[in-house]
Amino acid sequence: MELTLQELVELIGGRLVQGQPNLDLNGFESLKNARACDVSFLDNSDYADAFASSKGGAVIISQALLGLIEAPEGMALVEVENAAIAFDLVVRKYGAPAVKFCPGIHPSAVIGEGARLDANKVEIGPNVVIGEGAVIGDGTRIAACATVGLAAVIGKDCEIAANVSIREGSRLGDRVIIHSSTVVGADGFGFEFVNGRHQKVEQLGIVRIENDVEIGACTTIDRARFGETVIGEGTKIDNHVQIAHNVIIGKHCIIVSQTGIAGTCIIGDYVTMAAQVGIAPHVEIGAQAVLGGGAKVISNLEGGGTYFGYPAVPMKEDLRIKMYLKRLGKLFGRVKKLEQNAAGQE
Repeated sequence: MELTLQELVELIGGRLVQGQPNLDLNGFESLKNARACDVSFLDNSDYADAFASSKGGAVIISQALLGLIEAPEGMALVEVENAAIAFDLVVRKYGAPAVKFCPGIHPSAVIGEGARLDANKVEIGPNVVIGEGAVIGDGTRIAACATVGLAAVIGKDCEIAANVSIREGSRLGDRVIIHSSTVVGADGFGFEFVNGRHQKVEQLGIVRIENDVEIGACTTIDRARFGETVIGEGTKIDNHVQIAHNVIIGKHCIIVSQTGIAGTCIIGDYVTMAAQVGIAPHVEIGAQAVLGGGAKVISNLEGGGTYFGYPAVPMKEDLRIKMYLKRLGKLFGRVKKLEQNAAGQE
């Protein structure tokens, strides 16, 4: 990476606030580790201290933060609407190159009878198994040891990483990204207790994943008992997430690691779930709700609110409960003292 500050401004479409246009830059780093020749970025006020002490030569700063935090002396500043996105442009241009798409089918791959794919327009890696009647769209890459089940459909320009399992009948849209060791379409956890034994209930539905979804490593999405488990367009799912049978997740949701969603829940569009959220069966969550880390949802939640705690309640209510809990020690002490005084007066 070699570019001047002026070239950086032109690359990201920013506005030079301070600094010399001919400043030479040859790397990108975090605010904490940046040197005088590095580019970094600031898009969150939580990193104000790191920004104030940074030794970076140039920082891309979000418009909303400009002027709120004083920059170190000598630091060049470039203003943009969204610093994180602008910095990503730099990383994409000067970072490690993306793995090149190489159409073809590896000799060790197993392609089932009736599978539909164009060997000149897909990349199928070593030891991949594609079931009978499966459909693979043009531009899709399937990495080593992944499996695609009977009659599964994968759209165009998808990225299926190593060791992913896409079970029979699953439907994936275009530009879906699935990271290693994720399982799509395993049986839902369905049993009935009959005559002292857990009797398995058949899970005969499918999983449908819409366009532009990304799913992290080691996540599991269960097939429906009947009908569909659905992941809506543009939703992003982190590593180690469990989504049970017949769950419907809306468009452009964010679901962070170790979240578990029980069966037949309905999640509206633009919902955000922080880490370790747990949702009980048959719950509905309205659009644009935000669930804080560790929230446990046991009843329906309206859209647009921010919820914390167990059971999950609106943020202000959760803070009030926590405040009362912190005061319990003093309250018990006061009660004990009152009891002692009362006993002494008898």
